[in-house]
Amino acid sequence: MNWQQMVLYLVLGILIGAVLGFFISRYVTKREMEKNPPVTEKMIRAMFLQMGRKPSEAQIRAIMKTMGQDTTKKADKK
Repeated sequence: MNWQQMVLYLVLGILIGAVLGFFISRYVTKREMEKNPPVTEKMIRAMFLQMGRKPSEAQIRAIMKTMGQDTTKKADKK
């Protein structure tokens, strides 16, 4: 095996590893975001209370709905 083959195998190995790493990390990140959404109803309530407002259930549902629509629109585009 000469040095040219070794360099070729090294470059191919790095490229394949980078591509596989990208797709695996993307899959894991999507799965974690579905299991643990970045913002929950409890967090929205806390934000409203910090602003000095008493949130109604309809307001909280509306915010969650708009956030859900935003994430589904982004996912549909990709």
